[in-house]
Amino acid sequence: MPNTSLFFAELFRYDAFIAGVASLITSLLLVFTKNWHGSFSMDHNSGIQKMHTSPTPRIGGIGIAVGVLAGFAASSHGIAAAEKRAILSTILLAGMPAFIFGLLEDVTKKVSVRIRLLATMASGVLGWGITGTAITHVDIPGLDFILGYTVFSVFFTAFAVGGVANSINIIDGFNGLTAGTAIIMLAAFGIIARQVGDIPLAFTCMIIAGAVIGFFLVNWPRGKIFLGDGGAYFLGFTLAWIAVLLPERNASISPWTSLLICSYPIIEVGFSIYRRKFLREATAVTQPDAVHLHSLANKRWAKKIFPNASKTTRNGLTSPFLWCYALIPCSAAIFFQHSKVLTLAALVISFAIYLSMYNKLAFFRWIPKNSAR
Repeated sequence: MPNTSLFFAELFRYDAFIAGVASLITSLLLVFTKNWHGSFSMDHNSGIQKMHTSPTPRIGGIGIAVGVLAGFAASSHGIAAAEKRAILSTILLAGMPAFIFGLLEDVTKKVSVRIRLLATMASGVLGWGITGTAITHVDIPGLDFILGYTVFSVFFTAFAVGGVANSINIIDGFNGLTAGTAIIMLAAFGIIARQVGDIPLAFTCMIIAGAVIGFFLVNWPRGKIFLGDGGAYFLGFTLAWIAVLLPERNASISPWTSLLICSYPIIEVGFSIYRRKFLREATAVTQPDAVHLHSLANKRWAKKIFPNASKTTRNGLTSPFLWCYALIPCSAAIFFQHSKVLTLAALVISFAIYLSMYNKLAFFRWIPKNSAR
């Protein structure tokens, strides 16, 4: 097993750095050439969830995809090269349905949420088809028995991958929010993989984090380019696939550890469904609204703490509040990775913190739709 010095030498000399540079250059090129492709790539600033002040390219996912590809190309030598390339090639190939259909929505605005979700689930199935890996246990008696059958295991994997990818897309509301959260999640996955001796997966996490950082430098804080649906679904698939791989490759790690790392976006989606369906003031389940936790943090915290800042500045200054929240479950996952009880406790506490924050920021009262006025 390579020592720590070799780990960091490999990290900073090769794959992750090259992935980051490729992603940064691609993202900058997309910004500088926006007059050429802006007629179909711009995200306009009108809409209930639009927090930017001017039309902005929403095809930043191309930068991340190019970065991951560059990292793959640079990983042909060094520590655990063959296994790194196997994991990265699966992410690149299996992630294409999620990326392509998301990108089509970015440029046509005509691809429905259902189609994008099905495409991402197809990416999960394709990942299984390439590697033979699927979720075979979740540490729940009975369900683990069912997951012993391949058809149920593959279906459950597709459902989980689609759910995580969609949750990453849901939190993509402010400059740097999704990219910063993804970097935190990838760091947690990478640290845990390194601690259990899964060097190929640890390096893979760092390579992908490098690609995300390259995009992040252009996206935050001024929002010169956006992730878009292509980037959000591709990045979401990537995080979901790593979440599948970590416990499947390492028996000492509980699947609940992966769930804890991904808990912030998952909690956001789950609670959004609840409030849209059951709270009186909420919108329909399928309709966008401006009362996600990040939206409320912008309107309450960022506006109050930075009253004289421009709207664009407050946009970028909103994300650090949510990064701090994302750090809580990710840090807990690192410390409690071998304890299912402590991992579950951390998951409950993370949810309680979310509810506490939301309750403090919410504009509407918690009144069920079917209650009397």
